[in-house]
Amino acid sequence: MSPLRIIILAGLCYILYRLLFAGKKREKRTRHAASANSVPVQDVLVEDPLCHTYVPQKQAIRGVKDGKIYYFCSEKCCQTFLETKGDNK
Repeated sequence: MSPLRIIILAGLCYILYRLLFAGKKREKRTRHAASANSVPVQDVLVEDPLCHTYVPQKQAIRGVKDGKIYYFCSEKCCQTFLETKGDNK
């Protein structure tokens, strides 16, 4: 076999290898990147019914009116809402 044929054969083997195995590596990278970007939700934002500010639910002040739980940004909003008569929806 001449050196030129060996080089051509080696090049064809390399191209065949890249075609067969590059797709699997790319698929692994894509799956890994997708799982790294999917961050679990830490907290849900809730709206204050009085001033319409959005607050993380874990940090919000809770108040109950007519058997329903409402979330507030501050004690002042909570007290004002709970003291009002009628429904402020």
